Amino acid sequence: MKKMFLLLSAALFMFGCSSSDNGELVGVQDRPATNDVQPYGMVAIPQGNFMMGTGDEDPFHTNNVQPKSVQIAAFYMDETEITNNKYRQFVYWVRDSIAMRMLGEINPDRFLIATDQYGEDLETPRLNWKARKYINFSSENEEEREALEALFVPVDERYYGKKQIDITKLNYEYYYWNLDMAAQKNLTAGSIPEEYKGSPLAGRPVNNRKALLKKDVINIYPDTLSWMHDYVGSYNEPLTRSYFAAPEYDDYPVVGVTYKQAKAFSIWRTLLMNNKLDEKEMSNVSEFRLPTEAEWEYAAKGGSINSPYPWGGPYVQNGRGCFIANYKPRRGAYDLDGGYTPIICGHFAPNDFGLYDMAGNVAEWCDDAFNESGYKLTNDMASSYRFAPGDTDELASTRKVVRGGSWKDIKYYIQTGTRSWEYQDTAKCYIGFRCVQSFLGRNQGDNPKTSSNVYRH
Repeated sequence: MKKMFLLLSAALFMFGCSSSDNGELVGVQDRPATNDVQPYGMVAIPQGNFMMGTGDEDPFHTNNVQPKSVQIAAFYMDETEITNNKYRQFVYWVRDSIAMRMLGEINPDRFLIATDQYGEDLETPRLNWKARKYINFSSENEEEREALEALFVPVDERYYGKKQIDITKLNYEYYYWNLDMAAQKNLTAGSIPEEYKGSPLAGRPVNNRKALLKKDVINIYPDTLSWMHDYVGSYNEPLTRSYFAAPEYDDYPVVGVTYKQAKAFSIWRTLLMNNKLDEKEMSNVSEFRLPTEAEWEYAAKGGSINSPYPWGGPYVQNGRGCFIANYKPRRGAYDLDGGYTPIICGHFAPNDFGLYDMAGNVAEWCDDAFNESGYKLTNDMASSYRFAPGDTDELASTRKVVRGGSWKDIKYYIQTGTRSWEYQDTAKCYIGFRCVQSFLGRNQGDNPKTSSNVYRH
């Protein structure tokens, strides 16, 4: 009994010392558990400083690179480009969300959730993803078939009568915050977007959440016809029919996606993860997004200084004479490196960060807008040149940075410092993407949990 009394007294003493009831400053307790887990398929890129800019000569004298020292924070990056099959998960999610909304009109109790977590009625019911397993596109139930009919190609347009999903209906509605606008302390008549001119927002700080919450709707199916309209005079019909559809290409990089589709994918990927973490009552992860141009180049160099290629360089062949990237060797002999179109992701060795295909295979979208003088206009900390062009802006202002070169490019374009661009609403059969996620803290494995673990000078 005496031992039990001592143990109870010690427990009460410890509780009293850690409780804010005694007026001590101990911080907010019972915070959500952190999700300190490296995302599947991503590698950790440590923080660091590097010389951003070309690591070799500029044979075309483009003068769009002005080397500068840039500091990069730690982040995660996909080890390969997003593959056809990973992007197909997004396509199927959008397809099924539309189907559940249609089926919810005839069976709302199964497919829709009409109240929030507090029991209040929702203006627009949420989808019940636990009911996804009940979607049956070949249902024998006449009411369900009629409800889903609008999702399929009309009868008079079907190829040999085959029932297929109408890809023009695969539209994804998503939201994001315009933080660039929110950060402006004062919007003047000259800087305010056209849609807000004459509104109460003009000439005063932006504190209207509705104005800052942006909504977009975009068709997310890849442009499979890019194989043909990018190469007039070539027989690329087999790739048009099969590259995204056939399982043989599942682990090849997805192409035919615009910058805006890649951005929508990143937002969806974030929601997919955070919705699952919400179920587990864990903290949300940092958003998945496209890399900034500086992050992409830093990651591509793999920690080397002034590397013209991800493997160092200066050659594109190893000691045995084998090519070590998928590009356009010798200005036309496409297949000397093993493939004259995109090849399976991760075929060649990774760089020192563990990233595959940072040179060649397919070029990759970055989040930055392209400007020939962009390096001069950005900060040396987390350098990024960004703005959100409107529909009325000049076409040149919708250019987005594309990095890494592709299977159809000569070796100059697969160098780590070479800059290129494409319009944000354009899909090409040689451009894909990969995602990054900012690391919350200092570095992986070097992130103190409490101030007592911090090294003091």
